[in-house]
Amino acid sequence: MTAVKRFRRRAAPWLNLTAAIIIVLVLLSPLYWAAVTSLKTQNQAYATPAALLPPTPNFHAYAHVVQTQGHALLTSLLIAFGTAILTLIIATPAAYALAHFRFRITGVVILGMLAAQMVPTIVIGTSLYKTYTHTGLLNSYPGLILADSTYAVPFAILVLRAFLIGIPTELLEAAAIDGAGELRRFFRVIIPLSKPGLLSVTLFAFLFAWGDFLFALTLTTTSAIVPVTLSIYSYLGVSIQNWPLVMAASLFAAVPAAVFLVVVQRVVKGGLVSTGLKG
Repeated sequence: MTAVKRFRRRAAPWLNLTAAIIIVLVLLSPLYWAAVTSLKTQNQAYATPAALLPPTPNFHAYAHVVQTQGHALLTSLLIAFGTAILTLIIATPAAYALAHFRFRITGVVILGMLAAQMVPTIVIGTSLYKTYTHTGLLNSYPGLILADSTYAVPFAILVLRAFLIGIPTELLEAAAIDGAGELRRFFRVIIPLSKPGLLSVTLFAFLFAWGDFLFALTLTTTSAIVPVTLSIYSYLGVSIQNWPLVMAASLFAAVPAAVFLVVVQRVVKGGLVSTGLKG
């Protein structure tokens, strides 16, 4: 091996690490700037040149945002968790049936779910508005949860089906030989082995419902139920000249989703490791 090849071999990991650090810093720079601005006063936010650190950090903007946006945050949490739970209830058995049973219409069903992912949200929201007007679901938690599930459920079924296909059929056959029925095999074999996949689709459903804006805008006509995306949108329009408030509101709306993402990611990693060890 020549000296040049040895140098490249030793330098490659460090070059990759350096490139990764630069990319992460670039991606996180808007978040950093938002955090710094949120800790400044309004005069400091408009000062030039802009300070890389807040001269006198204060949390007045966050206190104001919590007081004005706290109810909207709780509303979005309820809708997001409701969407995640409903998605799991519908998608898990549907994915199991499509993965381990043979139906002539399986291909048609999968194609239909793929097509459903391509329908614009505004089209679905307009159709649901007309339906909700006659069913009393307008301006309601169940209405928004059902609306968000229309996007989450098809995607969850496709992801879970791909995951369940990888589970060896020998495990189900062994459970059947031991006398386990279909429901028992589903809850005692499929569910425990599918925890990483279930957590992944739960995360997707939660994040979709948390970040939804069009359904919230279309299916709410009063101030009785206001998700955080809609509330922040209105709040930013009023406070657009006060950049510390704007940045604090943006970060405030992002924190719960970020925390949920980190927690689920760790659980998914742990589930994958334990599954591999059991295998």
